[in-house]
Amino acid sequence: MLPILISLAIGLAPGVPPITAAARHAAPVSQLAAEVVARLGPPPVTMPGDHDILLRAARGEPVERPPVWLMRQAGRYMKDFRAMSDKYPFRMRSETPDIAIELSLQPWHAFGVDGVIMFSDILTPLPALGIEFDVIKGTGPVIGAPLRSMADVMAMTELGDPATKLPFVAETLGALRRETEGKTALLGFVGSPFTLVAYSVEGSANRHCIQTKKMMTAAPEVLHAALSKMAVAIGQYACYQIESGAQFIQFFESWAHHIGPSHFSEFAKPYADQAMAYVKERHPDVPVSYYANGGSSYLERQRDMKCDMISLDWAVDMEVARAALGSERLVQGNVDPTVLFGSEQQIGDAVRTCVKKAGGKRDSGLILNVGHGVLQGTPEDSVRAFVNAAKAIKLE
Repeated sequence: MLPILISLAIGLAPGVPPITAAARHAAPVSQLAAEVVARLGPPPVTMPGDHDILLRAARGEPVERPPVWLMRQAGRYMKDFRAMSDKYPFRMRSETPDIAIELSLQPWHAFGVDGVIMFSDILTPLPALGIEFDVIKGTGPVIGAPLRSMADVMAMTELGDPATKLPFVAETLGALRRETEGKTALLGFVGSPFTLVAYSVEGSANRHCIQTKKMMTAAPEVLHAALSKMAVAIGQYACYQIESGAQFIQFFESWAHHIGPSHFSEFAKPYADQAMAYVKERHPDVPVSYYANGGSSYLERQRDMKCDMISLDWAVDMEVARAALGSERLVQGNVDPTVLFGSEQQIGDAVRTCVKKAGGKRDSGLILNVGHGVLQGTPEDSVRAFVNAAKAIKLE
C-alpha cells in the first residue's frame, strides 16, 4: 500500500492546514502501485488541449468537442474488473489503494475517457461516522445497526481528521493524481446527505424507502438531525478528497427516485446545498456537480442549487432539461445507458442527438455522460464507441 505521510495534516478541522500541492505530490509511490501502472501499460495518447478539457467545460469555458466520461465507468461490464471483483470482496477492493488504483485506471487506459474517477463507494465514509456496514454478495450493502432514533443520531461520531480514519482515500487519490497529472482529469465523488442518511435508516436497499418515509411523517426532527450531521461530514469528506488530489467532485443523490418534489425540497436539497456550499467556500475553483437519480421530474427545483453543474438522468429529454434549468446552467448527461447495447451507429446517433439538444456549441456547457451508471453486461466495444463518437464531434 502507498505509505501516507502522517505529518501532512488534511485541513478540515479548525486550525489544521490543508495539504499543499507540493507536499501531496512528494508522497512516495509504492512498488505495488508502480506495478499496477506497468501492468496496465502506457496510458492513452492525449491530444493537445485534451488533458483538461473536462475541467474547462466544468468551469463554463469554451471547448472544441464535448468532454466525455461515464458514471460507473469502472464496473463489472469490464473483463479486467470482473477478474478483480471475483477475487476480492468489495470493501477490500475499494479500501485497498493498490486495488482501487488499478480499477480506477482501467477505463481510462481502455477507452481514453476524459476523466478518471476514483473507485470507491458512496458509503465509504459511514464507518468513520460510527455507522458500520458490510457488502454481502448478491444483497449489497447492509448496515447492522440502522439509525432509527434520536439516540442513534446523537451517537454518530464527527468525521474529525479523515486522514486518520480514511487514510486509503488520500493514498488512492494521491497516486491517481500523480499518474493522471497533465494527462486527464481526476474526479472524486461523495454520496449526498439524504441518500446516505436514508441508507443508514433503512439498513439496506429498499424499493419503498419505507423506514425513512415513516420518519419523515412520524419523527421529522430525527431525520433533520441526522441530515444536518451528515451534511457537515460530507462537506468535509469532499474537501478531503480535493486536498488529496481530486480536481472535480460529483455528488450522487442516488435515492432521489424514492422522493417527490416536496420531500426533495425539505429533506434532500437543503442538505446537499449545505455540503456543496461548504466545498465551494473552501475550494471555489474546484467544479462540483450534483446528480439526482430519478429527480428529473423536479428539475426546476435544482436550478438554483449550490453547485456548478447539474447531472441529468436519462428520463428527461436534454432539450427539455436545458429549458427547465436555464441556458446558463452547465449540465452533464444524459444518454440512456441501454443504448450501449445497440449498434455502433445507434450509439453514435444517440451521442450526436444529445450534444445537439444541449446546444451543440463550444460554450453550450455540456459534459457528455450516460444518464445512469454503465450496466453490467454492456459490451466494452460499445463504451469505446460512445467515447469515440463524442471525441469525433467538432463543436461550432
